[in-house]
Amino acid sequence: MRGDMEWSSIPDLVRAAARRYADTEAVVDGRTRVSYAELGARVDRAAAACVARGIGLGDRVALWAPNSLDWIVAALGAVSAGAVLVPLNTRFKGAEAADVLRRSGARLLFVTGTFLGTSYVASLRRAAAEGTGTAGPLPGLPALEEVVVLADDAPADFRTWKDFLAGGEGVGRAALHARTAHLDGSSLSDIIFTSGTTGHPKGAMITHAQTLRTYEIWADLAGLRTRDRYLIVNPFFHTFGYKAGVIACLTRGATMIPQPVFNVDTALANIAAERITVLPGPPTLLQSLLDHPARDTHDLSALRLVVTGAAVVPLRLVERLRGELGVATVLTAYGLSEASGMVTMCRRGDEPAVIASTSGRAIPGTRVRVAGPAGTPVPAGTPGEVLVDGFTVMRGYYQDPAATAEALTPDGWLRTGDVGVLDAAGNLRITDRIKDMFIVGGFNAYPAEIEQLLGLHPDVADAAVIGVPDARLGEVGRAFVVRRAGAPLTADDLIAWSRREMANYKVPRSVEFVTELPRNASGKVVKGELRRGR
Repeated sequence: MRGDMEWSSIPDLVRAAARRYADTEAVVDGRTRVSYAELGARVDRAAAACVARGIGLGDRVALWAPNSLDWIVAALGAVSAGAVLVPLNTRFKGAEAADVLRRSGARLLFVTGTFLGTSYVASLRRAAAEGTGTAGPLPGLPALEEVVVLADDAPADFRTWKDFLAGGEGVGRAALHARTAHLDGSSLSDIIFTSGTTGHPKGAMITHAQTLRTYEIWADLAGLRTRDRYLIVNPFFHTFGYKAGVIACLTRGATMIPQPVFNVDTALANIAAERITVLPGPPTLLQSLLDHPARDTHDLSALRLVVTGAAVVPLRLVERLRGELGVATVLTAYGLSEASGMVTMCRRGDEPAVIASTSGRAIPGTRVRVAGPAGTPVPAGTPGEVLVDGFTVMRGYYQDPAATAEALTPDGWLRTGDVGVLDAAGNLRITDRIKDMFIVGGFNAYPAEIEQLLGLHPDVADAAVIGVPDARLGEVGRAFVVRRAGAPLTADDLIAWSRREMANYKVPRSVEFVTELPRNASGKVVKGELRRGR
């Protein structure tokens, strides 16, 4: 890893990248191509506009939009003005977005116009109309003073992106540098609200130093290089997209190609046309690329690095990426928002079986242990809750001391809520969420483990398992399965196969075939929807 905290803040990193990689292509967004020098100038302009609008150190600035050059510029501009970034999930409905805006106290919002057929402005206006506030452009959000639409048109009481940027023309470079001089590593850089798949979203507070150190390590372990061409499909509102994407690229001078939504045809076209070398993403994304019938009509030969992460990463997925696509480096990792998005990572040179069956070892500067119900460590090979200690652990949940006390032990260890197993070498295997585990006749059943076993069946493309009530055993498994195209697999076939391949308590007692599993924008299966439909 280069040096020890080469940059003291994210604005320092942006300016250093603009100097060091000035002529290197920084972002490709459709027909727009900007160099690092140009990106630095755009970020300065956005920061100046934030300062001109009265955004001060520590003010929250929210961003509700899909991956794009404008997202990158708005986010880095806000942070360079000393603000704390609050990215909003693009899958949120208006009421969910309004809730996060209200709880974060955001003073400024950058929002997309229409995305996937939905007017985010109209959606937010409807939700905010239910409030009682009178200040600002939206009732019910009194702290929100201005809404900037990342488009050429905006409602009369909002502002266009172009008009917003023009408002900062009177703010000079000296004023910007004076502003960022007040930032240091301990300053908050962002509040990342959790996806909310298991409850009410909570805002994890992360600092500049945590962000910079974590993603310098990520870039080092992944082997990210200057002039790598990085297709960023992971959403920017998520740490995997923003920090393992934008921030990591800034540390190395890699080229960012943001893709606003995952579409396999678009991804294949981008990989071929832009000579993509780096493609992080969830296993489902990679599997769909491999299985696409037109894959062989695209030149994917430049692809050299894939990073993925999930409880279930089939060994044959790793083998196919290496064998069929010739990807030299395939790595798995594990992280969560409360730990700056990164806890463990495999290392280049690890065996395929280690990469597929584990999420690697603790990153430098952190410790991982697996604990029993009483919080005491359990032996290697024994499942328990994953606990994390080190520089990545959040400063707490924003304005939620009760939730913070529940998540952090008195001595600072983060309770992840994930069930995992450590092997003798320190490799972590995530087996499930504590809340997803169910008990079959006294045996703990971990859905992710059962899903991984089901994934070995040649006719199974995807699977999710939940526990359902059973009069005799208390709970049993129910599997939701996506069949491979044309497969004649029946529920009885799969249950019979499962009885041969896994312990009896793990065998699903019922199987429901579906065309796809419900997933959030981070690629995680939303098991709450499966439970509601059971």
